Amino acid sequence: MICNKCHQNSGIYKRNYSGEILCKPCFVISIEKKVKKTMNDFSMVNYGDKIAVAVSGGKDSLSLLYILKKILKGITSDLIAITVDEGINGYRDESIQIVRQFCTRMNIENKIVSYKELFELSTDDAVVLRNSNKISSCSICGTMRRRALDLLAERSEANVIATGHNLDDYIQSFFINLFSGDIDRISWNYPKPVEYGAQCIRKIKPMMGLYEKEIIFYALHKDFPFQTLECPYMHESIRSDIRVFLNQLEESHPGIKYNIYNSVLKVSKGLKIDLTSKQSLKCLICKRESSNKICSVCRTVQMLSHTSGI
Repeated sequence: MICNKCHQNSGIYKRNYSGEILCKPCFVISIEKKVKKTMNDFSMVNYGDKIAVAVSGGKDSLSLLYILKKILKGITSDLIAITVDEGINGYRDESIQIVRQFCTRMNIENKIVSYKELFELSTDDAVVLRNSNKISSCSICGTMRRRALDLLAERSEANVIATGHNLDDYIQSFFINLFSGDIDRISWNYPKPVEYGAQCIRKIKPMMGLYEKEIIFYALHKDFPFQTLECPYMHESIRSDIRVFLNQLEESHPGIKYNIYNSVLKVSKGLKIDLTSKQSLKCLICKRESSNKICSVCRTVQMLSHTSGI
């Protein structure tokens, strides 16, 4: 079939939620335009911002780094790649090498920090130390990763952290928070960024309007050398079950993920809490901003330390 955009080339991709049939050049352009539109719609970037792009070596983060460098030319030249080494044996080493080579190719500085350096334990250590505690490795790792990204951004003097979360990630997170009864987190997921911390950092998700499979298709056609190996701990989280469920729904009802995405935007906007009106606390241990007397990172490290007898 002929591409609906240029009406010249043969189509290679059908976008089920819109019915579009796109050729390779039009598909690539559509992905980059959609990222730009998402950023404009939610006022994600301002002139002069220094952006730290969280780059793991997967197709989402490499694509994001490439697209941001392309579309932000003239708006900001301050773009840095930040990478977290969680300490997962046989998994993270390959991706770090991919990131280093990709950043060299893109002429972008890359800063890396490890959990071992920051918390004196790796994810592999944490999985052993948690013992019988009812906490998944994904919960532990996610808590530490958010802190690691903040610290890397601060060290880089960046005021924006960009992550490669896609549409699938976004709606999966909604259901995780819904099932756990965490209404605050649903409201926090509204994509218009809120500044936090002494450095007034903003977190943005420019690719949140794109299906995961679209980003895979984009990365393949751009010949990005992304990591395909899955994290060995990923199936501990309920996220894996939700992913399978949503993929099955999408197969039976093409476009339903996009409908859910639009609904989540409306729900999160309606629940959005004015964070500036909430009482600002400082963690008694690390002295960083927290919604509790002890932040989630310090609670996690304490729990692991007590379990190990340290």
